[in-house]
Amino acid sequence: MSDLQAISGARIFDGQGWHDDAALLTEFGHVSGIVRAADVPAHAERVTLAGGMLVPGFVDLQVNGGGGVLFNNDPTLSGIRTICAAHAQFGTTALLPTLITDTVPVNVAAIAAGKAAADAAVPGFIGLHLEGPHLSLARKGTHHPDLIRPMDAEDCARLIAARAELPNLLVTVAAETVEPAMIAALQAAGIVVSIGHSDAGFDVATAAFEAGATMATHLFNAMSQLGNREPGVVGAVLASPHVHAGLIADGIHVHPAAIRAALRAKHGTGHIFLVTDAMSQTGTDLTSFTLNGRTITRANGALRLDDGTLAGADLDMINAVEFMHSTIGLTLDEALRMAALYPAEAMGIADLHGHLGPGALASFVHLDDARRVSATWISGRQVFQV
Repeated sequence: MSDLQAISGARIFDGQGWHDDAALLTEFGHVSGIVRAADVPAHAERVTLAGGMLVPGFVDLQVNGGGGVLFNNDPTLSGIRTICAAHAQFGTTALLPTLITDTVPVNVAAIAAGKAAADAAVPGFIGLHLEGPHLSLARKGTHHPDLIRPMDAEDCARLIAARAELPNLLVTVAAETVEPAMIAALQAAGIVVSIGHSDAGFDVATAAFEAGATMATHLFNAMSQLGNREPGVVGAVLASPHVHAGLIADGIHVHPAAIRAALRAKHGTGHIFLVTDAMSQTGTDLTSFTLNGRTITRANGALRLDDGTLAGADLDMINAVEFMHSTIGLTLDEALRMAALYPAEAMGIADLHGHLGPGALASFVHLDDARRVSATWISGRQVFQV
């Protein structure tokens, strides 16, 4: 059997443009190229699909759980395996299991699980996202207030040490709870710093971005809003050309009009990209679960605490893409880039993820003509099929 595989029978989107009557060539887990179907090498193993489209695998930088597992409740290698497998059925081929604000021992366990997942090469695992505990009480959202605290030198050192154990590390902090010098130290150590759950004003948020933060966590949600005299964190994100921003595109977290306005306002190398902020319910029929001893209920497309506070999202990546395309009105090309290329760029991993150019990992999704996931491949291996 040849190591070269040729997949044809579907339109191919490489991350920039479409290819018709073409074949995707993969070899040793990477993309070799895209050629005309008539030019497939004779020795290639052929896979012929029945229509639809092949698109780059989705990259989700905020995944709290899936498959019945919440990472906070099961910060283990097996928990990460379950989460990654649950999201593969919705087209996600690279993700960051996300730990919501918790105790130091749980953070330590999560980092150890991440190292084990990297060592085991768990399909879809690309690192961790530690969301908190260094957040704003005023913008805590579902994060437990008793566990929120400013960052100290020991916390900073623990994160820097964790980065050396992980392929990628993203941390969400509030601009007002972490000194710019600490943000600079984290960034210098290779950690991607995101501003979120922050009540900072425009100047403080901008200073955090100038210090080395390059991302914002779930734009509009749990952050100071854009005002006429105080533009807040939202204004700082939109005004900072290099800053990327995650977006929960479910029609509940952010109004469609606000999404359209933000897309028009954002310019520069930083883009708005899609995240699911999914919890343990993804891929299951769960109607409730617990986080830090509090019950979260799933109903009417949302996840909420008993007081009505949104607690993550009842969302998967293919539905986020569909929302951006069908409701917001983006071209399918751009909606797909928001789910794949732009988050890969935000994490600095676009050499391997988010597109189907030569040398990229052969991680891609087969969508049918109704844009539903039919099959998912990670690094050249099929991990899901309807």
